[in-house]
Amino acid sequence: MERVEYERMHEVEDRMWWYRGLRTLVAELLVRALSRSQAAGPVLDAGCGTGGMLLKLGPAVAGNPTFGLEYDVVAASFAAAKAGRPVAAGSVTEMPLGKGALAGYLSIDVLCHGGVEPVLALKEAYRCLRPGAIAIFNLPAYGWLLSAHDRRVHNVRRFTGRQARALLTGNGFRVLRSSYWNTLLFPLMLIHRLLERDDAESDVRDYPRWLDALFSTALAIERRVIEAGIGLPFGGSLIVVAARDGTARND
Repeated sequence: MERVEYERMHEVEDRMWWYRGLRTLVAELLVRALSRSQAAGPVLDAGCGTGGMLLKLGPAVAGNPTFGLEYDVVAASFAAAKAGRPVAAGSVTEMPLGKGALAGYLSIDVLCHGGVEPVLALKEAYRCLRPGAIAIFNLPAYGWLLSAHDRRVHNVRRFTGRQARALLTGNGFRVLRSSYWNTLLFPLMLIHRLLERDDAESDVRDYPRWLDALFSTALAIERRVIEAGIGLPFGGSLIVVAARDGTARND
């Protein structure tokens, strides 16, 4: 991404409804999955951006220390300052980590990026995760929804649930659960995508307080449904919880 996009993300992410909803969902799913895993060790936010997810996780999650990895030096500096956690420099396709170093791995809207080859990133994640370790992936949904915002942040692919499951199982992961989300707001998203111009403003911005509260409530309802073990059938994003090989138990 351009520096201006990182600066906008750094400024807005901690108060924008979408980021808050995503990070709460990821954190709660991660804690539950780690509690069922026999793997122990650090949790990596791979491609941590400007550090909002690391800040949400804190110094440790389910007793496992956290740290980040980020390719872009501008974003990495923001992340380290914001979260107060170590942030290593490097690519998700060639991580500066030893084999079996991790108990947990987060990939939050990373496999969609034009600079990332998904298969290489997954092979590297597999190498660095311990048997039974947990990996959580958030992915934008549906290739036909590629938008001006995607192009601005260099996203070149979006996924269906079937595509994501096939990609993960084909590279050594066992899918524990998956669900679309941002479902209740999906009709509004479709309208926005149909009407937006190529020069439309970034989706990463402040929203009026009442609208932010409304959207946050919609995501909170979805989060309760997903955490109850119910997969949503469609939505603007896709969340997948997986295990490397498998000693982790399903819900």
